[in-house]
Amino acid sequence: MAKILVLDDEKPILELIKNGLKKDGHIISTYTNAKEIEFKQLKDYDLIMLDVMMPDIDGFSLCKKIRNIVDCPILFLTAKNMEQDVTYGLAIGADDYLTKPFRIVELRARVNAHLRREKRQHHQILSFENIKIDLAAKEITVNGDEIKFTKSEYLICEYLARNKGQVFSKEQIYEAVFSIEGESDNSTISTHIMNIRSKFNDFNLNPIKTVWGIGYRWQ
Repeated sequence: MAKILVLDDEKPILELIKNGLKKDGHIISTYTNAKEIEFKQLKDYDLIMLDVMMPDIDGFSLCKKIRNIVDCPILFLTAKNMEQDVTYGLAIGADDYLTKPFRIVELRARVNAHLRREKRQHHQILSFENIKIDLAAKEITVNGDEIKFTKSEYLICEYLARNKGQVFSKEQIYEAVFSIEGESDNSTISTHIMNIRSKFNDFNLNPIKTVWGIGYRWQ
């Protein structure tokens, strides 16, 4: 059971999500406007879902505002599917997104997959020359300097680093990280890896290599 906050200005969508997630035993709080939310209570939630197109405060702006005070997964609900919107949403701290219209069974699968990954525990450090991955703290450092990755970016790095040298497709990475099949989610992984590379590039590093026509590997 988890506490989940859902923000969407369409009441039928909120009702659909609430009824669907309650089947998994979750406690759902729904809002149609960000102004209704008590920000001091955000830390009590295990997962937050935000509609992108919202009155007053849009989902992107709200995500940027709360990402530094909440550590739980944030998922976007959006009618937009343009690459730049996905890129921006994931770059500012979201973990995943669903494009409307979506199937409630897919929504439930995504939510439960993100909740499961939050419970995973790690107890070791992976070292690659000047890159260290602390699996307990979920931190990646280069020569002692921490790189600020989002949770999803970190987990992609961890998965590839744990399997150094092996090539994985976008679908395999998505399924491994989020614990569900990812045939329709290529853009999520592509965007996360683009953001990961941008952050490593500040240190003149690129540990994730593209194997054209197949996928990615850590080397």
